[in-house]
Parts: sequence; structure tokens; C-alpha cells
Amino acid sequence: MKTKHFLLTFLLLITFFNITFPQNEVKNKGEFLEPKSGFFNDILKESDRFTSESQPSQKYFKADFSGMDLPKELNEFKYYWHTPTVSQGLTGTCWSFSTTSYFESEIYRIHNKQIKLSEMYTVYWEYVEKAKFFVKTRGKSKFGEGSEGNAVSRVWKSYGVVPLEAYSGLLPGQMYHDHRKMYEEMNKYLQSIKSLNAWNEEEAANTIKSILNNYMGNPPSSFKFNGDEYTPKEFLNKVVDLKLNDYVDIVSMMQDPYYTKVLYDVEDNWWYSKDYLNVPLDVYMSLIKNAVRNGFTVCIGGDVSEAGYDSWNKVAIVPTFDVPSEYIDENARQLRFDNKTTGDDHGIHLIGYTTKNGKDWFLIKDSGAGSKNVEPKGYVYYHEDYVKLKMLSIMLHKDSVGDLLSKFNN
Repeated sequence: MKTKHFLLTFLLLITFFNITFPQNEVKNKGEFLEPKSGFFNDILKESDRFTSESQPSQKYFKADFSGMDLPKELNEFKYYWHTPTVSQGLTGTCWSFSTTSYFESEIYRIHNKQIKLSEMYTVYWEYVEKAKFFVKTRGKSKFGEGSEGNAVSRVWKSYGVVPLEAYSGLLPGQMYHDHRKMYEEMNKYLQSIKSLNAWNEEEAANTIKSILNNYMGNPPSSFKFNGDEYTPKEFLNKVVDLKLNDYVDIVSMMQDPYYTKVLYDVEDNWWYSKDYLNVPLDVYMSLIKNAVRNGFTVCIGGDVSEAGYDSWNKVAIVPTFDVPSEYIDENARQLRFDNKTTGDDHGIHLIGYTTKNGKDWFLIKDSGAGSKNVEPKGYVYYHEDYVKLKMLSIMLHKDSVGDLLSKFNN
């Protein structure tokens, strides 16, 4: 009798609280893996001709991708013209590589011109601007390797831009970019300024430029391209010919009202730009999907530090042991941003899409070393759930966003 009473009570509780049990739900598993020797190790080996640093080895927790129906080839995607992937080497300059790639695709989309631009020319002048701002704020601003995609257009407006052939940022005989010693030297100098309270902006900028020149070479004041002479600003206006004010940066954050311009509150937004358009998450995702279905690519940035992100399988997913797909919403996204498990780690270029099992996968062009571990090198496949949960900001041309801008007050 007691067993019958227990079963009856249990069934009543299930009915009362509307408890349901998933039927045939597939659960993802995790596993601990030994690190493999990939393209990052090739960069280290080459760069360590100049240094004696070594990478410690440790296990890391990743999703078990065996048995998953994942994309494997580029021909599974519809994608748009883009320049070949270039490695950012041992630098934190993904923001320049991803946005430069995006603007190269925009030049082709708008003008049908194929041009390879210099990422490091922009990086050079961004460091100079960071140093100036560090002096202006009396050492309160962030001086790091990172920045945001809209820094590229900001630098171009002030300094112009050059083709890769005019400035590579590599020294003779150097195969990969390596900014470790350069950044350490610049940061040490700026910290000495702070400790001495010696706030001379012009002197600081000149010293930073001398360090940059030593490690990257002097950027050109003029150069030849296709037989014609240009200054960097002339090249921007006459050859690149993009209307930089036509590009908008978009986020989806709950701490600020939607349909307002907001501060993107991350360290790499070191100049405290408040020009980000804040939209609901469903709008954010629809903007990405509509853009890539209508001939546009997307510059995008966010977090790549999850168990569902794996360079050897070339995919970014959200495993069920993190959060099931149906529970990925603006609350799950905001929680991870607030507790800092979602960070502004990496900038990438979204160049295409495909649909599998009713969900979108996005083709990502990636300058990070992990993207070159296995073929096709330079690419990663992001599931739409990963973008929805972990990718924090996007840059789009205003023609791709419909009437979105009309919802914002000037």
C-alpha cells in the first residue's frame, strides 16, 4: 500500500507542477585532451629565433565532437569574395585583421576591386593614439594590444591606409608577426611616465613611434600602387573609396535600453566609444542572417574560450552541458557577460552561411593560429547558437540593416 501511495503522490506532483521529461534528447559529452602541435607551434618555433620563451603544457576541457553532424568543407557554404587568410602571428591584433578583411570585401562588393590592405599600418597608428590617450587620461586608459573593429575606420580617417605591398609590419627575414617584446617595451615606457608624472604627449608619442619603427619598420608617407603615387590619405579617398560613416556597430546588451546608442563596456574599447547601437537579441541575430543572405559579409567579435570551441574540429558550438539551445536567450547571454565568462576575446570575419538540421552555420574567416591547424586553413564554422550566446558585437553596412536606423534618435 505504501508503494501505491508513493506512486500516486509522485504522479500527482508531476501533474501539478507540469514536470516533463525529454524524450530521446541527445546530450553532448566532454573530455580532457592533451594539447596537439598545431600552427600556433609553427609560429612559436619561428618566432623563438628571437626569444627563449616556451609554452607550458596542460590539459583542457572540451566537448566531445565525435558523432556530431558538423560542417567539414567550404563547398557546404554559400560565401562571398574575400582575400586569403593572413596570420596575425603572436599579436593581439585580430581587430585589425578581421575589420581590414571586412573592408576588403566591401571594396569588392561596392567597386568590384580586389585590393589587399595593410593590417599593420593601422595597428602602428592605433598604438600611437593609445599612447596619446594614456597621457591625456594620466594613465587611466587601457594600453593593450587589443582594440575594436571601429578603431580601423577611426585610424583611417586620421592617417589614411596603405596596401599590404607598401607596409607589411615585418622586418627583413621575419616570417610571422611577433609583438611580445615590442608591447612589453612600450608598456614599460608608459608605466615609467606614470610613475614619474611626466605627462608630455608629444614626447610620449615620439618615443612610442621609435619603438614601433624598431620592431615593425617605418610606415610610408607615400608609395606607388599600380604605377601611381599616393599618400595614405589619397589612397583611402581615391582607391579604397569607402564611405566610412556608412558602417554601424551593433550590440545586444540588457543593461542599457534597446534602440539607444550605448557604451560598449569592454577593455578594448579603450577610447570609450558610445556609438554602439543596442538592439534586442532576436533583432541582432536577424540582422546577421539577413545580411549574409543578401550579399553582405559581417565583421563580428566576441568570446572564443568555450568548451564548444575547437580548432581541430574547426567548429564553435554550445554543448548541452553548457546550456541547451532552447534556453539561449538574452538572459543567458547577459549573465555570461556580467560574470565575465563571456569576454571580448577575438575579432573575425563572417563571410558565408549554410543550414543544417534547421539551424544556420556561419563560415568564418579567422586570422588566429588555431584556424590553420587543419584544412581548409584559415576558416572556422560557427553554429548560430554560439553566435547568439557568445559573440558580442557586429559591424554592418547601413544598407544591410533595413529601417533599423530610423528607430534610433540622432
